[in-house]
This record gives sequence, C-alpha cells and structure tokens, in this order.
Amino acid sequence: MIEKIIEWSANNRFFVILIYLVIIGAGIYSVVNLPVDAIPDLSENQVIIFTEWMGRSPEIIENQVTYPIVSGLQGLPHVKAVRASSMFGMSFVFVTGQE
Repeated sequence: MIEKIIEWSANNRFFVILIYLVIIGAGIYSVVNLPVDAIPDLSENQVIIFTEWMGRSPEIIENQVTYPIVSGLQGLPHVKAVRASSMFGMSFVFVTGQE
C-alpha cells in the first residue's frame, strides 16, 4: 500500500506539490481568520495544599497536620487568606494571595 503511494507520488509530482500548496494555503487562511479571545483572568491566585494521613480522625489531622501548615503560611508576604478543612484521613488548605 505504501509502496503504491510512494510510486504514485514520484510519478505525479505536480499533483503532490499542488496538494502541498493547498494545505499550506488552508493553514495560513485558518491562522489569519482565527478568532482570538483575549479575556484576562481576573481570579485571585490560589494554591491548594492537600495532605493525606489515612486512618486518622479529623481531630488528629487538624492538630498534627492542618494547624501547623496554616500557622506557617499565615505570616507569609502577599498572602490574603488561608482557609483549611480537615476530614477523616485528609486535609485541605486553601491559600489565596495578592499580586
């Protein structure tokens, strides 16, 4: 199958070059007429810290994992808010910052 395609391409160079030029022209046309959506991202910068310690109660997770992370992050510059949530075996700390 591939041998036939190569043989046809070698024997019909004009058509191969014509198809090549048509594909290049279609690509240039698509790039020129591509609509650009330039809406800036106005959301706040946010980092989510996920920790996992399976088999532990929410109280242990809160005291041993979540609280030390939250207390360490609250004093950082450009930090707007630090929120946390603890549950069975895992904890989430959401840090939002300013620019």
